[in-house]
Amino acid sequence: MSSRRVRPKQPLAPHGIPGHLVEFVEALRGQGISVGPSETVDAGRVMSVLGLGSREALREGIACAVLRRPDHRETYDMLFDLFFPAAIGGRTVLVDEDTDDDASDDPGLPAEDVEAMRSALLELLADNPDLARLDERLTAMIAKIIESYGRYDSSRGPSYSSYQALKAMNLDDLEGRLLAGLLAPYGDEPTPTQEQIAKAIAAQRITQLRKMVENETKRRTAERLGREHVQTYGVPQLAENVEFLRASGEQLRQMRRVVAPLARTLATRLAARRRRSRAGEIDLRKTLRKSMSTGGVPIDVVLKKPHPARPELVVLCDVSGSVAGFSHFTLMLVHALRQQFSRVRVFAFIDTTDEVTALFGPDADLAVAVQRITREAGVYTRDGHSDYGNAFVSFLHKYPTALSPRSSLLILGDGRNNYRNPETELLARMVNASRHAHWLNPEPLHLWGSGDSAVPRYTDVITMHECRSAKQLAGVIDQLLPI
Repeated sequence: MSSRRVRPKQPLAPHGIPGHLVEFVEALRGQGISVGPSETVDAGRVMSVLGLGSREALREGIACAVLRRPDHRETYDMLFDLFFPAAIGGRTVLVDEDTDDDASDDPGLPAEDVEAMRSALLELLADNPDLARLDERLTAMIAKIIESYGRYDSSRGPSYSSYQALKAMNLDDLEGRLLAGLLAPYGDEPTPTQEQIAKAIAAQRITQLRKMVENETKRRTAERLGREHVQTYGVPQLAENVEFLRASGEQLRQMRRVVAPLARTLATRLAARRRRSRAGEIDLRKTLRKSMSTGGVPIDVVLKKPHPARPELVVLCDVSGSVAGFSHFTLMLVHALRQQFSRVRVFAFIDTTDEVTALFGPDADLAVAVQRITREAGVYTRDGHSDYGNAFVSFLHKYPTALSPRSSLLILGDGRNNYRNPETELLARMVNASRHAHWLNPEPLHLWGSGDSAVPRYTDVITMHECRSAKQLAGVIDQLLPI
């Protein structure tokens, strides 16, 4: 009986600094940042050249090696701070000359010391024009604030809360006092320009302070509860991975920044497809038939007829509050791709449909255009709740010739019809009048058909696609581009 040689089990990652770098890269991938083997090797070379002497130099060096898009930088910085922390354990407190205790040993300060600490913090903020170049006193002060006012006992043991620490410092009042100090040299009547500059400086320093407190809190929490805990709750998702229906106002503003790169990528792919379509794809059946005259060898290749010219695009979008963010983002993406179509017409509705194409001219400010829709367009005439059925009725009544065999229809919305008549027969007429028809839905697939959703009835008539995030939307649009 032959013996079989058993290969020893290999470690998942090398030990030491290389292993730590591999874990960092895996964390980046877990957040959606694409880092390949070559970028990982480059990052290792950066570490071997720069060493660990300068943390900021290492931050910038690895960023150059692994990042491809600037909008990923915030997520990268937060993960870098977790894997390459500025300190280990508590920091030495230098605020009070009469004590040399470590901040991590301080169980907290009495309530009457809050005002003294806020006054000291205000003085430090005033003495640091550029908070990017921190001195040891301000760094130690932040550590003291977190240890004294941000520490609490969780189910997993002691932890830290930036909310508690910032609440104790009352940043709104602190910003007002900082502003008063900045305006003091100008006397009782500063000019509007001086006042505006002082307000901007005060707001910037308070924002930087808030960020520093949050970063220090995450560092201490990661030491107590592990990096995985902070990665799950403390590192924001990339803008393209945030779900439209759960996005905050700030997240929606960040998502708009990814429109341009997404549009460039999709437009490049579409241009390549059009070049191939002009040459014509191989007609396999006719090529094999013709090869019979040459002994089965396909010497002469037969090409299919080229595709027709660029199609027209008709977009019908729900702009009600529940899906407004999704519709606005998709409209901005479509607007960026408008040159890929011979004509683009945009129709908006809540319970009634109105054409808003004029708001999306070549020189239009898109952010302003999407805000003008609900103010200026006739998108509702009833109670202001979504009514897809009546929207279809008004669309066909007011714009009977909008759809043609050259048109591609794109409907945006969650299909929640408030238990009203879905008018599926009218939707079928619209689909039949178009060359292609697709529905993009920002709701999760498992919610289709729940509550007042009429999606199951609509999916019998039109192809529906789940589009919960910008990344998922881009993937769907990429598949539908040659429409």
